[in-house]
Amino acid sequence: MTATVVEVEIPATQFALSQSFSELEGLRCEIERIVADDDTRVMPFVWMSSDENTREEIESVLGKDSSVETIDLLADLDEEWLYQMEWIDQIETLVQILVTEQGTILAATGDDRWWNLRILFPDREALSRTHEYCEENGLTLEILNIYHLDKGRQGRFGLTDDQQDVLTLAHEHGYYQIPRESTANDLADELDISHQAVSERLRRGHESLVKNALILGQGADDPDKK
Repeated sequence: MTATVVEVEIPATQFALSQSFSELEGLRCEIERIVADDDTRVMPFVWMSSDENTREEIESVLGKDSSVETIDLLADLDEEWLYQMEWIDQIETLVQILVTEQGTILAATGDDRWWNLRILFPDREALSRTHEYCEENGLTLEILNIYHLDKGRQGRFGLTDDQQDVLTLAHEHGYYQIPRESTANDLADELDISHQAVSERLRRGHESLVKNALILGQGADDPDKK
């Protein structure tokens, strides 16, 4: 059995909070943590932010959203707010992932177009069953990337072994300190590779980290999905 990490997109109209997204322009959500209470409700901790709306306006709309059973404000940071919620409607996909297939939501962000999720499944078969379930029930689950954790460390933020090695060495040797305590040439000597190879691995490694750790899902930049 091999654990599998997958990045997927779900249309906002087929997921929780779609009513709130449709009423509040510019509303953004990021799930901090999510657990399944049973097969009819889930309990996420959700960061919410908007450049267009106040906290009071957001809470007013959330109170009327059919997918939200309860909502409790946990933190107010002026420009973003952390809520604990209970979701009861349009959560079929989440229930399938969390309850039926024992998956784990590692990260999730949403806006008025798409929810992007990174999910850890216990094996590839669990992912296949989830995808089949969605197809059979008229739900869209678009797979963007799949990482198999038996293939070295590539499953961690999409890094290859070589990229992770050079990034780790760079951190240990103070390459990212100000002022720098080592140079790319120093790293090249340590790894017995060329300066060009170090630069390439650092660049590609940084790109993978940003894409997979900060920008969840590639589809958000697809002009056909705007």
